[in-house]
This record gives sequence, structure tokens and C-alpha cells, in this order.
Amino acid sequence: MSLKLSQLLKFKDVVIQCHDNPDADALACGFAMQSYFRTQGRSVRFVYGGRAPLSKCNLLKMAENLGIEAEFVTELDPPELLVTVDCQYGESNVTHFDAQNIAVIDHHQISTELPELAEVRSNYGSCSTLMYKLLEAEGIDINSDRALATALFYGLFTDTGNLAEISHPADRDLRDLANYSREDILCFRNSNLSREELEIAGNALKSAYYEEEYPYALIESEPCDPNILGVISDMLLEVEGLESCLVYSVMPFGVKLSVRSCTTKVKADELAAYLAEDYGGGGGHLTKAGGFLQKDLFVENGVPYEKEVLRRFLRRRMYLYYKESEIRYAGVKDEDLTGYRKYVKLEAELGYVEAKDLAEAGSRIMIRTLEGDVEVTVEDDLYIILGIEGEIYPCKKKKFEASYRLSDKPYVYPGEYEPAVIDSDSGTHIGILPYAKSCISGGGGGIYAKELDHRVKLFTTWDPDKYYLGIPGDYMAVRTDDHKDIYIIAGEIFAKTYEEA
Repeated sequence: MSLKLSQLLKFKDVVIQCHDNPDADALACGFAMQSYFRTQGRSVRFVYGGRAPLSKCNLLKMAENLGIEAEFVTELDPPELLVTVDCQYGESNVTHFDAQNIAVIDHHQISTELPELAEVRSNYGSCSTLMYKLLEAEGIDINSDRALATALFYGLFTDTGNLAEISHPADRDLRDLANYSREDILCFRNSNLSREELEIAGNALKSAYYEEEYPYALIESEPCDPNILGVISDMLLEVEGLESCLVYSVMPFGVKLSVRSCTTKVKADELAAYLAEDYGGGGGHLTKAGGFLQKDLFVENGVPYEKEVLRRFLRRRMYLYYKESEIRYAGVKDEDLTGYRKYVKLEAELGYVEAKDLAEAGSRIMIRTLEGDVEVTVEDDLYIILGIEGEIYPCKKKKFEASYRLSDKPYVYPGEYEPAVIDSDSGTHIGILPYAKSCISGGGGGIYAKELDHRVKLFTTWDPDKYYLGIPGDYMAVRTDDHKDIYIIAGEIFAKTYEEA
């Protein structure tokens, strides 16, 4: 983290502000920030502006049950420090208040010039996740305060479509580690849908478009709370014969997407990212995901921001996703090497961990990384390799000894997020890096590889329920000593680790 909360303690007069018409994530972050100052013996205000105070039932219950003191204000004496949370100072949805100094804590795309005191993590699913990490960096355990843990969990929950759009491992950490009040979360969840929103869902379901060639459907909904899109897509996916679906809503500033899948052949998070490519972003997990298309990007690309144009755009993308994706299975038969060339591995300093150092043999562990969660069974000969950019992949001892040699140098991890292992039975969270040792790649029999010119979904022998995605520019690789062992290497990593023999 470039910003530490302790840096803000030098200011005496502090006000915390979230965006107008605050949602659960904004309330949670303001509450967390206020709680931090109070643990340091400081008294600060938490405010928001806009046209009217809170009115949504679930948010009123959240504030009441957790003791969140968010003040609705129209005027504010300039404080020495104004800290905006879940928003950026100067944005159109943030009432302007003067201040001597500004700090920004947010998870949205950077849209304004940031002050020196700023921490923005646009790859996090919620600002609650960022607050959790900032508190952790100060040595504060959110579970020491049940109301705080509950608020941050609910902020993550709502900002990621009921946890459907989680993509970053830090989000998954908050989801798994927060000791929240289940009674409160159930109370908030069951106060989330108004009669008007129920009517919106009913009207949307009447207008579903079913694709004849492939097993998916699309629905356009009236503008509504993003959670309502999730309700609609959950119901749509229950229709017989459907494997995936998209529900979207066209709003004045962009298009909100809700994606669902009930087949291993379609990862909802990957489909959401594909639909939003070049026009926004998407993410989530295997069965539930979401995304957002920015109006400004359509305008910049000369695409009219009109409902009919957007309808054709999304139908076309959904169709191409199915049409242009090849599905492959490793370990089934020898690969046809037509078009492949032989490559050898360049020497590079990498890391490795023996899985048995992390958990007992026979245990199921989930390796948590930026690329996703990979579940494997611990065996005495199972190694976990930490690649040149921090990517992680499992490897058997025999293949490890053929392709790597040990090094005495201390291992330094090059990635952003420190990988961890979660024991699938106990839920224990174990950091990998304390057990990591250095090794050097190179040698061995090399590989056969060819550059991909289309999308390939490859189901590996390690995890037959999840595929690895290859896109044009990536490489399909085959071990020279086992032509059934096929896998995908990202293009930028391949260029750094292999050369043609």
C-alpha cells in the first residue's frame, strides 16, 4: 500500500465523506475509517451530501444495527483534512466541500487528478476490500469488532452482486475471513427488494431472447439497482436447456451486466470480461459474474449509445463468444504436432514450494492467486512453481527435477498479490512465501508449442472442472516426453521464458 492510515493522524480536524446517495459499500468504508480514528483516540465526522438522506430500507437497517453514524449535510465548514471513501474528490456524484487537504480511498477507475494522499485499487471488487487491507496493514484485525467485520462484508457483498462478481484474491480473502453477523446480513438481504423492483423483474422476464444455435438467453431490463439484475438472471438460468445467460440494463452513464452459467464449459467471470472487452470491465466467479460498459467508451469509438445499437452489440458478442471458443481436454490422447515448433526454456530464477510443507498428504488445498483459485490434492511429490511474473502452477517432482535445478539464493516474489493456500477442509489460510525456495529453470527436453490464433478453453488434468483460457497471442504447449500433457502459456510469459531450439 502506498498510503497508510497512520499518515492521516497528523491532521487534527478530519471529516470523512462518501459519495451522494451512498450504497452499502460507501457506508461500510466510512464506518471503517471512523472506527480507525476512534481506536486512535480521535473523534471525526462521517458525512455525505446529495439531494436527500438515506431512504432504502436495507441501508437504514444497516446503519441502525451496526451503529453507523453517517450524517446527511448540505453545508460543511472546511476541515483540515477531508477523506473521500468509495469515491474521488471532484467527481460529479460527490457533493463539493472545500477542505485544506484531501485524501482519497477508492476502488473505481481513476477519473480525476488524485491528491498526494491517495490509495486507489481499481482491480478490487469493493472499497470495503481496500479498507480491510489498509486496516490489516496497520495491524488491526477487523474481526475484533463484529459490527466492523459485518459492515465490510456487506459492502463487498453488495458491490460484487451478492459476491457473484468477485475476481481479486483480496476480495476472496475478505469474503472468507470476515467473522460477520449472519443474522444481520440476512436482515439486510431480506430488506433489499421493493415492490416496484419486483415488478421490474417480472416485466423483464417476459422479454427474454433465446438463441436457437447455442444454449443461452439475453434479457434487457429497465434501469434498476444492480442487485435486481442478479435476481432476474438467477431466475432466467432456471429455464430448461439454458447453460448461460446475460441480463443487462441501459443507464444514462453505461450498461450494467449480470452474467450466469451452470456449465463447466463457460466461466461466468470470463464471459463477463469478454462481453465488456474494450468498453469496460467484468469479473466474478465461475457461475455468477457482472460487468459494466462505459458510455464514454462507446462515444469515443464512434458507436451510438442507443438501445437498439447496444442490443445488437451484446447479442453479437454473446454469439461470437460461443462460436469462436474451442474446447480441449488434456490427458485424453496424444496431441497432433502439426504446426508446432520445438522450444527450450531460458534460464530464469523462479520459486517453488513442496506442497507437503503446507498441508498433510491427501488434503485438498486451494491455491489462491491473481489468476484464480486452483484446487489440488496434496501428494508427497507435488510441487508448486512460482513463475517469472508470480504466476503459479502445480508440477510433479519428476517433471520438476527434469526442468529445474535448485538455487541457494533467497527467493523474492515478483508478483503484486502474495499467493496463499487455503485448506479446503479446515479453512485455514496459509501463506506460501515463508516456505518458498529458489530454483532456476532451463534444461530438460523442451516443449513443442504453437501460437494460438483463436480462443481455446483447455481442461487440464490437474483440475478437470475448470478450464484455462488461451487467447490469440498465447501458446499451446506440449511436453516432448508426454504428448498428452498439453497446457497454455500466456504470450508475454512465453516470450520471456522460451526460445526456439
